[in-house]
Amino acid sequence: MSKAHRGKGIRELPAHGRGICAICKIEHIKTLYETEVDGAKAKICKYCNAQLKNKKK
Repeated sequence: MSKAHRGKGIRELPAHGRGICAICKIEHIKTLYETEVDGAKAKICKYCNAQLKNKKK
């Protein structure tokens, strides 16, 4: 069976959820995770999100 609804939530976001990561500064990457960076909320990529989770452990 096909997966017609996979990624439906990010299709509605501007640029399909792509932008510039606030931590690693990579352009045109999916920035789907919202965290606090330097006291302000920012969108980051999944790689930076994973690094932040590993540092907290």
